[in-house]
Amino acid sequence: METRASVAEHPIHPMLIPFPIALWIFSLASDLIYLFGFGGAVWKDIALYTMAGGIIGGLAAAIPGYIDYRSLSDPVIVRVAQMHMVINVGLIVLFTINAGLRFLNGPEALLPVLLSVLGVAALAVSGWLGGELVYVQGVAVQPEREPTAPKRRAA
Repeated sequence: METRASVAEHPIHPMLIPFPIALWIFSLASDLIYLFGFGGAVWKDIALYTMAGGIIGGLAAAIPGYIDYRSLSDPVIVRVAQMHMVINVGLIVLFTINAGLRFLNGPEALLPVLLSVLGVAALAVSGWLGGELVYVQGVAVQPEREPTAPKRRAA
């Protein structure tokens, strides 16, 4: 099944998802670096900035993801895609609340770190569901084509 949100037959959603994934995981890693005393307060700032970048990246990935979701018709695939989408929207809300708490509390606050742990765990579940959609259900995967022979140049 082809995707509607694509550029030159390449789906956009998978091109964008590495950004929020990496940024939110690095945000948690930055929190842990600070929490366990491996670095100074700058690591809390890094955690906040990478979290904000992940929120922006998540919103950017959501647009083509939603376009792809709207093109689904198989009820099993739609159900998996709905769970994937609900978790991802929840992650954007969770990390937005998390970022707000960081502004209201000092660097020693543990609630934002716990929310990041919860968020990264939910991110793993969402990734599993995304993998189910692509690798098991074949969403946004073009059917195999016959290999073409390379063109020879005239001498």
